[in-house]
Amino acid sequence: MLEMPEKLCESVTQGKRLVQPKHEWVEDVFLAEACKERFLTQAEIPELGINGFFMAGLAELAEGYHVERSVKTCHTLLCTLEGKGKLTTTDFEYVLGPHTVTILPAGLPFRFELDEQVNHWKMAWILLDIKDKWLPLTAHGQRVEQSGRCEQIWSLMQLLHSEIGGRAGYRTLYASELSRLLLGTATLAPTSTVLRVQSVFNEIESQLHLNWTVKGIAERCYLSTEQLNRVTKQLYGCSTQQRLIALRMEKALALLRYKEWPIGVISQRLGYQDPFNFTHRFRQYHGCSPREYRKRIFQP
Repeated sequence: MLEMPEKLCESVTQGKRLVQPKHEWVEDVFLAEACKERFLTQAEIPELGINGFFMAGLAELAEGYHVERSVKTCHTLLCTLEGKGKLTTTDFEYVLGPHTVTILPAGLPFRFELDEQVNHWKMAWILLDIKDKWLPLTAHGQRVEQSGRCEQIWSLMQLLHSEIGGRAGYRTLYASELSRLLLGTATLAPTSTVLRVQSVFNEIESQLHLNWTVKGIAERCYLSTEQLNRVTKQLYGCSTQQRLIALRMEKALALLRYKEWPIGVISQRLGYQDPFNFTHRFRQYHGCSPREYRKRIFQP
């Protein structure tokens, strides 16, 4: 693999060369009744597509399972936690044991299946869109590598699955962290810190009329302002001050739809005691004044 700050995988697992190369491939999938599989799709988790994931799944397999692909238009990753699977490529056969990551770039045929003797395989599978960001994973062809991150990958995918129909902010966080983990650059702060920051921002969103400051928010999160900005950047892609402004400006769009509310009242509801400051900030953020915006949305 390419050199990265932290490698997803540690060493390559050597495959057994086939006596006769496999030349005939079919499109085939089989799951026995004992198999259990949970899907993560873009329809339910749109944040997957934003981060370059086509689809993913969490699988606990028994009694029979195989997937064979002749031509694949996505990259495929398999992360094995427990049990054992088997991979067949054109020239090699691999054992897929615990704590291994299998990388199958698009365009090459393969077959992976449950090891019949072990009869148990707990693994996560991920389909990646063909994007330059995944080149560090796919540039070196089909292979199986030892990895210490399979449990982390499984856990992040479980968290994503638990937020189907839930909180978009959490899905954004988990999807971006899964991306960074696969590429070996995960930098997420400890979970308790992240949840604390998210909790305070949820409180801020419900009380935008208060005089929030970056220092005050940091104190509520028991962090320094530098730490707070770092975590906020990871969560929302911007600084704490920028996040606070964004919350107020997005809420302003909703409140301006209430025609009976004067702009001065709206500015106070959003924490701006001076309506001129509110108007200035709104123009900077949205490119027009609150009054102009209101006229635009209510014009016949």
